Amino acid sequence: MESTPILVESTVNAPSETVWQALTHKEQMKEWYFDLAEFRPEVGFEFQFSGGPEDRSYLHLCQITEVEQGRKIGYSWHYDGYPGNTLVTFELFPQGDKTKVRLTHTGLETFPSSNPDFARTNFEAGWNEIIGQLLPAYLEKKTA
Repeated sequence: MESTPILVESTVNAPSETVWQALTHKEQMKEWYFDLAEFRPEVGFEFQFSGGPEDRSYLHLCQITEVEQGRKIGYSWHYDGYPGNTLVTFELFPQGDKTKVRLTHTGLETFPSSNPDFARTNFEAGWNEIIGQLLPAYLEKKTA
């Protein structure tokens, strides 16, 4: 699998503080991202969630690796029972009353290429939907 990071950007109609809350408050995250039992934007905090295709689910294991309050959050992302470890980073760039959101996902080449669920195209499609559609739609509804 190629080692080029996935990079997805979207400019949303919300100030960066509002976007930061959507990225870091579990009650808001479940509206557009994943339903997490617990989440705290603190380095070292571990969280998990299940997700995958309709007919099977994978336990995602994550740990916060970086927090720049209001600007950047990063966490490791791997699957229980499978080799490989990746890094997901969200960065916020204020643009007046809007915010550019940049998602970077690195390390996908460490996942087993024999599992088609871990194909790069699946991650690209998923992140494009999450960052390009679900997050902006949630923020539009929240700020309306």
